[in-house]
Amino acid sequence: MIKLEGQKLALSGPLVMDTIDAVLSESGSAVAKADLTVDFSGATNIDSSVLALMMQWRRESEAAGHTITFEKVPDNLRVLAELYGVSFLLDHQPAPD
Repeated sequence: MIKLEGQKLALSGPLVMDTIDAVLSESGSAVAKADLTVDFSGATNIDSSVLALMMQWRRESEAAGHTITFEKVPDNLRVLAELYGVSFLLDHQPAPD
């Protein structure tokens, strides 16, 4: 489900509530070790639980003084992020006050 290639974390397969814990576990401390780009191009199914995962990764990354960016984000995830008011995650904007 995850392949770490340098500073890119490539996701594949379904990213849904039943798989998020495994994805978080597989990502380990990679997000806290360096600036990182997460590539969603291999994801086959995505639900709103991915937004919580993205927020967790961002917290870990920022706490370690790094940045995390998300690329090739599917349209349905963009719509969910907008709906839940967390679209700032997608463009690495600061969280609203």
